Amino acid sequence: MAKAVNSTTKEIKVNSILITQPKPDSDKSPYYELAKKYNLALEFHPFIRVEGLSGKEFRKQRVDITEYTAIIFTSRNAVDHFFRICEELKIKVSQDMKYFCITEAVALYLQKFILYRKRKVFFSADGSTDGLMDVLGKHKNNEKFIVPTTDNAKNEVSQYFIRNNSTFAEATLFRTVSNDIAPVMKNKFDMIVFFSPFSVQTLFEHDPKFKQNGTVIGAFGPTTSKAVEDSGLRLDVKAPAPNAPSMVSALERYLAEKK
Repeated sequence: MAKAVNSTTKEIKVNSILITQPKPDSDKSPYYELAKKYNLALEFHPFIRVEGLSGKEFRKQRVDITEYTAIIFTSRNAVDHFFRICEELKIKVSQDMKYFCITEAVALYLQKFILYRKRKVFFSADGSTDGLMDVLGKHKNNEKFIVPTTDNAKNEVSQYFIRNNSTFAEATLFRTVSNDIAPVMKNKFDMIVFFSPFSVQTLFEHDPKFKQNGTVIGAFGPTTSKAVEDSGLRLDVKAPAPNAPSMVSALERYLAEKK
């Protein structure tokens, strides 16, 4: 499918935004600061939820974590559920384990679980899958990799390892489930922001004939951006980017340009 040019949204005035994530816990969230600055009406409604597999379910995959020397993390969910499974099954992760992360933010999130400065942690320079693969290319022949996945994802990292004859094992740690979005989709929004390919999938499960028309679409992360474009939608706001590392900063730049 050909990608539409963002200039089609040049005259669109954004007054309301649907954020497809849970409502922030704190009133000091930068989203609220953005809303106040640009007089926006924000609605938070998670399109998906993540359910962790039990230790019993994980065991059926016959993946012995202690046999592997490196692990790939493409989300905080993967980090959370990897260490949850290890705790549940009383698996001691080697201090020599190497951690490869899609973004620096995911890498820093590891501090919740490991002594960060004493571990070997690597991450994509630009937060992209290609950037992660550039890093993996320097190690792929010397390590045995675990690739945590959800239950219904096409994993680009696994495909990369297959092409390069690397030693790896996929480990399903959690499943992604669609939430009911009918109540929120009764409303009209000037903009919808996605944070996962599965959220895009949920939209079309709810309305297979969904037409974007004048709705501005934002996406965080390379796989989410690809899912938006592959579904035939026009992608107007993309993060992370060199000048917009977060979704809030990307929205800020977009709104400032349209002001």
